[in-house]
Amino acid sequence: MTVDLEQHLGELLDRHPDLRDTLGPAWQEATRVMSPAGLQAYADGAQALGNLGRGLDPLRAYLEEMPQVVRECGEDVIDDCVSAALQLSSMTSGAVIALLLASLPTAARRLGDPELLRGYLTLIHQMSARAARGLRPMLQNIDELLSKLTLSGLRRWADFGIEAYRRDHDNLVRYFGLKSQDAQAMLQQQRRGTLFVDSQRRLNFYLRALWGRDFFLRPTGADDDGFRPYVDRNVVHVPDAVDGVGAGEAAVSGFDLYKAMTAHMAAHLTGMTAAMPAGDMAPAEKFLVGLLEDARVEYRAVTAFPGLRDLWRRLLSLPHDPAAVEHPTVVLLERLALALLDPDVRTDDADLDAVAAAFHADVAENQGNPLFARDLGRDLFARLTARKAMPSLRVLESIRLPHRDDNRILWSFEPVLAEDALDYVPASQRQVRRTVSVMEMVNELDCELAGDDAQEIWRLETPFWLDQEACTINELEGKEPISVPFHYHEWDHQVQLYRPDWTTVYERRQPRGRASDIDGILEAHRPITHTIRRIIDTLQPQGVQRLRNLEDGDEVDINAAVDAMVDIRAGRQPDPRITLRNVINRRDLAVVLLLDLSESTNDLLPEVEERAANDDEAEAAPEGIVPGRPRTVLDLTREATALVATAIQGIGDPFAIHGFSSDSRHDVQYVRFKDFSQGFDDPAKARLAGMRGGLSTRMGAAMRHAAAHLLKRPERRKLLLLVTDGAPADVDERDPAHLRQDTRKAVEELHTQGILTYCLTLDPHADAYVKRIFGEHRYTVVDHVRRLPEKLPTLFASLTG
Repeated sequence: MTVDLEQHLGELLDRHPDLRDTLGPAWQEATRVMSPAGLQAYADGAQALGNLGRGLDPLRAYLEEMPQVVRECGEDVIDDCVSAALQLSSMTSGAVIALLLASLPTAARRLGDPELLRGYLTLIHQMSARAARGLRPMLQNIDELLSKLTLSGLRRWADFGIEAYRRDHDNLVRYFGLKSQDAQAMLQQQRRGTLFVDSQRRLNFYLRALWGRDFFLRPTGADDDGFRPYVDRNVVHVPDAVDGVGAGEAAVSGFDLYKAMTAHMAAHLTGMTAAMPAGDMAPAEKFLVGLLEDARVEYRAVTAFPGLRDLWRRLLSLPHDPAAVEHPTVVLLERLALALLDPDVRTDDADLDAVAAAFHADVAENQGNPLFARDLGRDLFARLTARKAMPSLRVLESIRLPHRDDNRILWSFEPVLAEDALDYVPASQRQVRRTVSVMEMVNELDCELAGDDAQEIWRLETPFWLDQEACTINELEGKEPISVPFHYHEWDHQVQLYRPDWTTVYERRQPRGRASDIDGILEAHRPITHTIRRIIDTLQPQGVQRLRNLEDGDEVDINAAVDAMVDIRAGRQPDPRITLRNVINRRDLAVVLLLDLSESTNDLLPEVEERAANDDEAEAAPEGIVPGRPRTVLDLTREATALVATAIQGIGDPFAIHGFSSDSRHDVQYVRFKDFSQGFDDPAKARLAGMRGGLSTRMGAAMRHAAAHLLKRPERRKLLLLVTDGAPADVDERDPAHLRQDTRKAVEELHTQGILTYCLTLDPHADAYVKRIFGEHRYTVVDHVRRLPEKLPTLFASLTG
């Protein structure tokens, strides 16, 4: 150990010999809890703090306390703790930095998660900028604060004190020192019933006693009322604190709620053998399938441990406030959840009682078969849809099932199940895929009984072309697949934190139109096409270019050297710039053209503009433009995209054309018309011709997904060019500022990643918000929508020239 200590920190000990008494025991403890890489990070952090020039107190606190922090939260947090201390050094004294480092073991022990500890460090950094005088008294009382508050509660408590006493320094110090009545009142107000850190040990013993195995429980900051626990990569994520629910005899304590919550997610982990295929299910349909799957795994757990039924029944029997119910179907579904757990309960609804009866009739034989729950869930969805009683997904998520998770563990978007995942399916019901000959396919092509549940799926080794349709049978009759889900965080401006994995993006294939329509558009805009050609001539890279008349070039310019010699012979002063340099011109740029495909793009153009457009097009109308037909914003977007794609294609920059729309945070639909590896050929034109508008505009999630594609490119410069006709909005978000602030945050994120974001908006009233979102000189408002096709190529030239 002494050799390692001298090797890592010998220089530091030479400068500060007083640290030897402190460092010896601390290093011995560090070697027990850290890997070699962690020890190196620990030593590097000590060197950085030693060079800070703020005395030995911060360094001594770091050396003594960091091994305890690593024991609680892992060695990955060492760099974050050191960075927080270094950032604090420019705003406060060394004594406060030492207090911060001394508070880290308590914070790590009470928070119990590395992400929450990083959130604590972020809170300290924000306080140092907003209320530096309150930092010292708060850190002196951090043990009491974190014993009563979660990280979210501590943040709200601190925000109140900062806003209330921003200009009253004496009372600010009293508030953060817990010496004022306001501080104690807010502490009681933000205090939660049961903290996870106080229950974790008992919960681990409880689950181990039931299932005879360990489960990894991890606290997660529940910053919003809609937070639901979840299972991710076999890790059970639960809120960092919960309150008891119910009142009187029906009350359920916070610890019992934790027991019910963790037991339910443990039932998922032990009762599933494979993820469930989602196919083409709607989000609301998946919600109902999840409701039935929850009942199946709970039945399986209750069969082994009957006492769980009473625990879960108490939570499903809580009375509801009729005034708080947004849709009557939600109350029926809450009653159905209880009926699925208890066969003696009735919902007083014929359809729901029929589903519950079918569940109890066959669940004993199918308790290990997830497809049983899938079929019943789809049947329930069909019944509610048929009688027009199906609420939106946002309303469905208001259902009161306090102990259940968000069911993200259930879903897989693979088109078929692997063979080893079909053990629970009877052989007579298994779906088989076969490669057949052309004649076998022809003989069975008109089978009217084949559906998605067919026992056999046939495929050919080569595409089956239909001459009369000029396409393959798969293109004519096949269903477009949906990608795996991509989860992205979203910025909450009210609490100044990210909502983790808040939005879900699905990539979908765009139905094809006719490529000839795009060719017709290019023909109809021949004057603009000539302008584009001039742009291409101006911007196109020239390969190797010779720069002449240089004093420090790479080689001698013979012509300039001869001229210089002539001047010398003639007695004139020669020009010393007689060298040249060969320079390779490379644009080194990747572009994503991101199109807003929301429902508003289907709006017709204003009457004045449309009349002018029809007059201009009346003389000659190629295939892509029909004179006299009312045109929409989407038509103009398609024309502009075709023109700018032609320009970029001619310049030679790699580019992609993508689009997006959204139906709540759970379903942000992302369409790729053209990828970087594809040319702007007939297939890409056909997809662009098939462009459709619908749904809403959750812009931040789509921009983050587009950035994920851009960041895979090797080019040094990256541009995200966004074309939209309105402000960010979605059906599940009523606060108009929320999605605008999230989009602004997404622009900042992309900028830090080296991506330039530029917005071309067709909203004539966008001046009220677009500057705050995208920043100065990063947007253009097209007042006359009809000018979009000529504006977009010129704008691209100005951005990339």
